[in-house]
Amino acid sequence: MHICYIDESGTSDMPGNTSHFVLAGVSIPVWHWKHCDSEVEAIKNKYGTGGIEIHVGWMLRPYKEQQDIIEFEKLSYSQRRAQVSSLRKAEILRLQRSNNPKLLKQTKKNFKKTEAYVHLTIDERKNLVFDLAKCISNWGFARIFAECIDKIFFDPSRANHVSAKQDIIKDLIQI
Repeated sequence: MHICYIDESGTSDMPGNTSHFVLAGVSIPVWHWKHCDSEVEAIKNKYGTGGIEIHVGWMLRPYKEQQDIIEFEKLSYSQRRAQVSSLRKAEILRLQRSNNPKLLKQTKKNFKKTEAYVHLTIDERKNLVFDLAKCISNWGFARIFAECIDKIFFDPSRANHVSAKQDIIKDLIQI
């Protein structure tokens, strides 16, 4: 028996608001799960992100507030969080007065999605992702799979009407 983690990036809607749709996953034999989970949590704990779900797309973008804090990298994690939080609160207040509800909503979303990682510099976030990828790449028993659709070149009339996610799950069951 295998445990399978499946996640997606982008939207499957055509055309949707993304140019690509990616569905990926990793399958691990159940008897390896606790060891794998411990390895991943140890890496996350090293970066102060233990117990937090990793969202690479939100981690690998620059956070403007960090660039505005002098010698951000020399601060402790708690000092970094406090200073970023202060700048973000000020930005939300500024946007509330700016009469731009769309930008306010998007900014709140961005802040919420990146909150778990604000204590890490961009280089530390990159290192966290690299360390996780290196760890997983050493699991010779794991199977990684992915499907990517470039919606610019995708022709729905030529595609099977079963969704990509259903196809991948059906293929996994046959393994």
